[in-house]
Amino acid sequence: MTKSELVAAIAEKAGTTQAAAGECVDALADIVCAQVRAGGEVNLPGFIKFSRKDTKARTGRNPQTGATIQVPAGTAVKIQAGSKLKAAGKGA
Repeated sequence: MTKSELVAAIAEKAGTTQAAAGECVDALADIVCAQVRAGGEVNLPGFIKFSRKDTKARTGRNPQTGATIQVPAGTAVKIQAGSKLKAAGKGA
């Protein structure tokens, strides 16, 4: 499903315009990004949880040359599926 298809589906389900639904989708994305960037998390119980994960520095290997390289510490986004989303994936 593309963003435009998602916006159309939300607009239909909520009985609102696609413009208003599009603004809501954009606002949700902005809020999630801002919270995760600040080190917080966004949790929609039973559906999904977004959080920030700090990664440690580690030693890696270049697959082409086999040379050992140092991978610096950084951050990543952790996404966890909730129980309803997991159940939907199982077809239940």
